[in-house]
This record gives sequence, structure tokens and C-alpha cells, in this order.
Amino acid sequence: MTILNALGCPENTELSISIVGDRAIHRLNREYLGKDRPTNVISFSLQEGAFGHLSPALGDVVISADTAAREAEAAEVSSWERVAFLLLHGILHLTGYDHERSGEAEARRMVKKEKELYTLLVEAGLTKISEGAGSGRR
Repeated sequence: MTILNALGCPENTELSISIVGDRAIHRLNREYLGKDRPTNVISFSLQEGAFGHLSPALGDVVISADTAAREAEAAEVSSWERVAFLLLHGILHLTGYDHERSGEAEARRMVKKEKELYTLLVEAGLTKISEGAGSGRR
């Protein structure tokens, strides 16, 4: 809820999060976005369209664990840190932020918000897995 609260979402806001492999996200990326490759995160808004305002569901965020793990290794961070960032990124897309289609100014605005919100997650201790709760870099 830290991210949703910081973005001013109502308390009853719902969000679906799916962690999948590269094969599943590749299929979604091809089917819904016309891109024939795996990606790290895809967001599907449930707030768009004529009846979007009727549901407290913000949407779905789908994250590829396989891609996140590769990106984490390349960035020398834990997989958990990378997944936390990708979740934040996906939520920003669901709340109207865009870095792909809206130009450089909007991309900069999204990056700024990502940094601001990721700092909140770090300060809340939500980017690290506690000892004994899992494996990965610390």
C-alpha cells in the first residue's frame, strides 16, 4: 500500500500482481502489445473504458521473474529489489505515467516519480528480504 498511498489512490484500491516466466510474458507481450519478445513488466489497466470508474481495481501488473533475475544480476542488486522496482514501474503505468509514447518530458516525469517512490520503499525497508526469508544478494 505504500506506493498506492503515495500516489493518492483510495484506501479500497485493488491491484492484481502476477509473477510469471519469460514464456508467459512473451505471449502476453505479443498478444496484447504486438511485441514478439519477453519483457520485464506489463500493466493492464482496469480503470479505462466506459465502466472503469465502477471498480476499485486499478489493474494487473505482470512481472517476468526470469527477466527480473537477469536484470538484477546485471545491475548487481537482488532479484527482490528488481521485482520491487518493476512493481512500482507497473503501478505508475496504471496511474497514468508513461515513458514510451508521451515524449521526453513525460518520460522524465516518470523517472522522477520512480526515484521518489523507490526512496519511500527503501526507507520502509521494503526492498530487502529479511534474513532467513529467502535467498539472493544482500
